[in-house]
Amino acid sequence: MRVIAGEFRSRKILSMPGTEIRPTPDRLRETLFNILNPEIEGSIFVDAYAGTGAVGIEALSRGARHVIFIEKDRDAAELIRQNLATLRAESRARVIKGAAILHLGPHLIGIDPDIVFLDPPYPKEREYQASFDVLETKPPSLVIAQHSIRFPLEETYGPLRRTRLLKQGDNALSFYRASPDGEPA
Repeated sequence: MRVIAGEFRSRKILSMPGTEIRPTPDRLRETLFNILNPEIEGSIFVDAYAGTGAVGIEALSRGARHVIFIEKDRDAAELIRQNLATLRAESRARVIKGAAILHLGPHLIGIDPDIVFLDPPYPKEREYQASFDVLETKPPSLVIAQHSIRFPLEETYGPLRRTRLLKQGDNALSFYRASPDGEPA
């Protein structure tokens, strides 16, 4: 697996064998960051359910100021740390080993993120609702959820309203923005 563009362009990052961790496909990652291009520079980005960390590393490569990786699996969290060390990007990132829904809120990570990327394991559909529930209290500017095209997400979650849906192969990306008035959508 390689970083697609930016500071770490074409640099290899380690991946995990097996099917437990499902990295975001390169083409979908490229599409995602082409869309995020105007917003990524200087942002604080959260890669929840980070897996290999490919999405968060791509955010760093493209100019995110700081990335927080949240990953429950011990081996995957260590893999993210190794990838960050190889890229010498540890000072711009933090790896939190634990369940995403326990660490997602700004009061829990101690920082207000600009962009949150959610990619729970597809069989764990309840994680989407639980994640949005946590984010509702103080929503970031943008939440992006990667999900199966066979599992449609809601149009709104509290003050977060879906503004874009992108489908690519078996994957979909749903983009949510907070209502301007902060009220439920």
